[in-house]
Amino acid sequence: MDADVTDSAGPPSDPDRPAEDKPQDRSRDRSREESGRPEDEAPGGTTSEGPSPEGPAPEDGAPQDDAPQEEGPAAPEADAETGEGDSTEGVPAESGPKAGAEGGPKAAADADGVQTWADRPKDGIVAARKSHWLRWTALAAAFLVLVAAGVGWWMYKKLDGNITTDTSAAAELKAYEKERPAPVVMDAQNILLIGSDSRAGDNRKYGRDDGGSQRSDTTILLHLAADRKSATAVSIPRDLMVEIPSCSTGDDKKSREQFTQFNTAFELGGTACTIRTVERMTGIRIDHHMVVDFNGFKGMVDAVDGVEICLKEPIDDKDAHLELPAGRQTLNGEEALGYVRARKSLGNGSDTERMERQQQFLGALVNKMQSNGVLLNPTRLYPVLDAATKSLTTDPGLDSLRDLYDLVRGMRDVPTEQVQFLTVPRQPYRNNPNRDELVEPDAGDLFKQLREDKPVAVVPADELEEAERDKESGQDGKPDDAGSESPTPTPTYSGSSAADDLCKQ
Repeated sequence: MDADVTDSAGPPSDPDRPAEDKPQDRSRDRSREESGRPEDEAPGGTTSEGPSPEGPAPEDGAPQDDAPQEEGPAAPEADAETGEGDSTEGVPAESGPKAGAEGGPKAAADADGVQTWADRPKDGIVAARKSHWLRWTALAAAFLVLVAAGVGWWMYKKLDGNITTDTSAAAELKAYEKERPAPVVMDAQNILLIGSDSRAGDNRKYGRDDGGSQRSDTTILLHLAADRKSATAVSIPRDLMVEIPSCSTGDDKKSREQFTQFNTAFELGGTACTIRTVERMTGIRIDHHMVVDFNGFKGMVDAVDGVEICLKEPIDDKDAHLELPAGRQTLNGEEALGYVRARKSLGNGSDTERMERQQQFLGALVNKMQSNGVLLNPTRLYPVLDAATKSLTTDPGLDSLRDLYDLVRGMRDVPTEQVQFLTVPRQPYRNNPNRDELVEPDAGDLFKQLREDKPVAVVPADELEEAERDKESGQDGKPDDAGSESPTPTPTYSGSSAADDLCKQ
């Protein structure tokens, strides 16, 4: 009977041997702690309904007053040793959330317990990987920037190096500065474009090479208005009879002043002599010049993927290396060169008709470049500039890519209908019908308009002829108000604009 009572009450307490750590004991400990009783109140086992504070003293006879009345502050230290005493609602202390935060190194290293901050190392790995990725991204971006800068610099140097500077022309023009006309409108630009038909080198297949001599196959005076709202290109016939001044020749001699056909100036004294001849004839100060040979023209056409034209009749010209059917078609560089140079097989074979064909084609080329966004897109503009600069010779004021880009940028906003092409007013020379001479006062009026940066207008030749006939017959359709004052009309010339569609003519 006693044994049964002892068993039900728990084993006898041994002062030297702590009670076995069981879940029930931990529950009792928590109950004591909540009620303010010491943790080891009695050496003997007690039930959850143990004696109250007014109960008998422990069996060892120690007075109740000697036992600590409150162990609250000491509890955390004991818990740090055992991992107990901080569990919640009957859950072992090892698995409680507070144990992970306050359990100390031993709790963290407890292999049997669950570490509540075990995810922290994973977060650290993720952060390290992210930092590593950011570093590599920054390095890759820096590398790409360096590569792009290197490629851009290489492209710039390549284009810049393609351009040939004509220092000899600049030196001769400086020597004759006193006889040159002064600029009238400072912001306007007058550029002389010279198409060289030298048969030397790669151009040998286009004709006989007379010792590498050059001729000005095409010469165009390009006037850019000061406000950059219009551009006027005036062709000067190579057979036009003009006064050519005395010029320095290639053998350090001087040519005599003479009245002869215009393209002789380029053959005798090169660019400088041609510029001085144009300035004497027009009174217009030439600010810059460019000389482009056959290959440069072909390359520019190929760079814009060809130019579209329409032919009323098929062409078969062996001299121009050109064979084309009638109708609408797109010409590549080689075909375009033959088209603008063909003379005997097209029309009446005159140089006048060939110049008109050249002007129309150049207008179509400008239109193609503007409509396809070439001038606004550096990626598409590069091939055009590369082709142009490879065969380009300029004065020192245009011998860099920056100068050329500024020039092109100034033209990109000019409306195509305001990019006009015409030929100086001329007629067959009275002493030789195979040559041309200027028609006055029309030619003088044109030069004055350009010199003073005033507008000119162009219309197709047939419309101009009809308007002149109506004017002579007094049937211009306008009321007779000769007594009233009216503004000076804009001079009108036979020509075309870049907006004209060659297939609608």
